[in-house]
Amino acid sequence: NFILKYLNNVITFSFACRDLSHNDLASSNWSIDSSGQMLQEVKMNHNELSGIPYFGELTSNITLLSLVHNSIQEIVSEQLQPYFCLENLDLSSNFITEIKVSSFPHMQLKYLNLSNNRITTLEAGCFDNLSNSLIVLKLNRNKISMIPSKTLKLPYVQFLELKRNRIKVIESLTFQSLDSLKSLKMQRNGINNLMDGAFFGLNNMEELELEQNNLTEINKGWLYGLKALQKLHVSQNSINRIGPDAWEFCQSLSELDLSYNQLTRLDDFAYIGVNVLEKLNLSDNRLSYIADGVFKGLSYLQSLDLRNNEISWAIEDANEAFTGLERLNKLILQGNQIKSITKKALSDLQALEYLDLTNNDIVSIEEGGFSQPLLKELLLNTSSLLCDCQLKWLPHWLFNSHLQNTVNVVCAHPEWLAGRSILSVNTEDLLCDDFPKPQIRTHPETTVALRGANVTLTCKAVSSSDLPISAAWRKDSEILYDADIENYVRYQQQDGEILEYTSILHVFNVNFTDEGKYQCIIFNHFGSNYSNKAKLTINELPSFVKTPMDLTVRTRAMAKLECAAEGHPPPQISWQKDGGTDFPAARERRMHVMPEDDVFFIVNVKIEDMGIYSCMAQNVAGSISANVTLTVLGKQT
Repeated sequence: NFILKYLNNVITFSFACRDLSHNDLASSNWSIDSSGQMLQEVKMNHNELSGIPYFGELTSNITLLSLVHNSIQEIVSEQLQPYFCLENLDLSSNFITEIKVSSFPHMQLKYLNLSNNRITTLEAGCFDNLSNSLIVLKLNRNKISMIPSKTLKLPYVQFLELKRNRIKVIESLTFQSLDSLKSLKMQRNGINNLMDGAFFGLNNMEELELEQNNLTEINKGWLYGLKALQKLHVSQNSINRIGPDAWEFCQSLSELDLSYNQLTRLDDFAYIGVNVLEKLNLSDNRLSYIADGVFKGLSYLQSLDLRNNEISWAIEDANEAFTGLERLNKLILQGNQIKSITKKALSDLQALEYLDLTNNDIVSIEEGGFSQPLLKELLLNTSSLLCDCQLKWLPHWLFNSHLQNTVNVVCAHPEWLAGRSILSVNTEDLLCDDFPKPQIRTHPETTVALRGANVTLTCKAVSSSDLPISAAWRKDSEILYDADIENYVRYQQQDGEILEYTSILHVFNVNFTDEGKYQCIIFNHFGSNYSNKAKLTINELPSFVKTPMDLTVRTRAMAKLECAAEGHPPPQISWQKDGGTDFPAARERRMHVMPEDDVFFIVNVKIEDMGIYSCMAQNVAGSISANVTLTVLGKQT
């Protein structure tokens, strides 16, 4: 789109926009024959320029100057001075090493690209002369290791990019002068520490991208002040924890990407506060624990990606994993360890339209497991199905729902159906004449024990298969890896030979930390079965920490007796006199008990108050008492 004739640095232009790229040009001073044209845009990319070019009187009219991939080592203010109208300057892919306070004259620059240079130093105030106009600043692919305080006093900048630098720590208030910033991108820096208030002052920021860094935690300290944030991308970090109240200061969040991190659990507080979240990506973590009700507040969530985790029981056994997701229309559970779909597992997802369960070795699906009325696309591939009478409903449902073309459901048992699609099996051949998947016959029982005692919880299951059976125990829905477990197997004759598997959990010298709900999981190749949850409560007999002492007082004085006890649950303290609760000080309301001070008062003491007082400490584990003698000196009135 241009005609270039150059001889002794004389250029003739026929248009206002000129592209002089890829010409090996080295000179920075040009004599211009503009033929009456106004030069506005100049591109001199991929040349050998060592400085900002000068085009005579036409320089002042240029609004766009692109000098990508030249040999410029320094930004010289005097060379930019003639560019009165310059709004867009691209100096990416040069050899610039530092930005000085003197680098830029006062300009009306709106767009500045300094990416892919060798910048290591940003002097404080180096962009001050651009502060009245700059909107976009790109500093990607440099060697910046820190951003000094007051470096970025750019109140009109809306887009800032610092990708692929060497910034490890972001100090508090680093960006506080970027009042208009909407988007900050800092991928691939190696950031490992975001100080509290790192982004404070960014009241208008809507998008924060921190992918491919070394962050380990989401906490409210570094999110402080991001009240307008809508998109947060922190994938490919090392995040293993979401702190309590993490989202307190960014409650406008609509999109959150936590994929490719090290999360193993989602506690019930994990997403409190992000009530308008619409898209959540948790794929490619190591999630196995999902607390019931963890998504309860996310009523606006539309897309949830949980692919490539270690999820099994959170779907197989939980009843409230997806409670509250009334608008969720897309759920991805691809590549987990799910073997069974229960009727209740997905029952809360009544708006679901897309469900991906591929790459799970699903063995069984209860009737009603896919009860979502709006379901339009079901992705399911398994060659592990237990094709018995419990699956008679599935082929008919798939055809009626027009979902048979997106599933590949193949039988593994019984042997004579192995390898066949259940869609091709006659429903009369789906029989329940054995039960290879373990069935729990004896569940652990709720137990109350005294502190220091030994507790035993027992779980028994049977299976018609002779394949190996294993067991695991959970406390409060978390696997007990170092538990003392005794397992044994025996064969029974019951309509043929069956395998009985017994698992016994021993909890020795129990303490209060052992309290909780215990559950056994019995599993083999055909799937898992989950016992009822047995509650273990630990009590402790009361013991005195303050024992009352014999006391002698005069009439009309005040008697003060101290008594305190500890135990589990905390014991109640009561007082008796001479074995009864009806005594003069009580009837006459001269008795005062101060439980928080462990003190028993009798005011205006009388002779009839004399006697033996008993301090009683009682809880559900038992009671203890201590006696004390009150002696009253004086005449009876």
